[in-house]
Amino acid sequence: MTEIFSYQNLQITIIRSPRRKTIAIQIKAGQAFMLVPKSLPKAEIARLAIKKNRWIQEKLKIQSQINAIEPKQFISGEFFSCLGQDYPLEIIQGSSPRIHLHQNLLLAVVRDKQADNSALIKRLLINWYQQYAEIKLREKTQHYANLIGVTPASIVVKTFKARWGSCSSKADIHYNWKLIMAPDEVVDYVVVHELCHILHHNHSPAFWKTVEFYWPTYRDCKEWLKLNGKRLEM
Repeated sequence: MTEIFSYQNLQITIIRSPRRKTIAIQIKAGQAFMLVPKSLPKAEIARLAIKKNRWIQEKLKIQSQINAIEPKQFISGEFFSCLGQDYPLEIIQGSSPRIHLHQNLLLAVVRDKQADNSALIKRLLINWYQQYAEIKLREKTQHYANLIGVTPASIVVKTFKARWGSCSSKADIHYNWKLIMAPDEVVDYVVVHELCHILHHNHSPAFWKTVEFYWPTYRDCKEWLKLNGKRLEM
């Protein structure tokens, strides 16, 4: 059962359910939804919607900005991020195609500078990111493992579709290589998060208390990933 609630320039789709006992607000595909118990009075829905108006508007704005992200172009002048630092891409000609970082530039070496090298440069960049992520994430994991007093069984950097990292019950840690495009402090948070799972194999209050002890700003980092994670793409 659905209804529409309008307030100023805000429109919310109200979804009633006999099984729901609490109220939840969701932002999906540029639309606001409020999930409510079937018997909740319209006056209470209106009160809450007006109270949350600003929050909903901010989330809708952020989502519209995320949806408006343009695909990367693999041409000179395009910027690519690594640990929060933006590096401009510069295409140069050479005998051995590769990517390397030089004086705050990401240099893409191609055999024929005049040709359309987009597909090649994308493959080279992904390979470069994966190798760099392998090095930096291993370094960070070792550093924080020593600090926390845990020992990962293994560290693997791979491609995930919908997660930044994971830790198995046997202490095997996996990272998404795309994480290396996030700010340095966000990357460190994910490392600490996964290492704390060696101590707590869940997301219990005890787990989050441990994360906060080693990374007090973890909430800000979680929010950054939630709002900007879709930007970490090639």
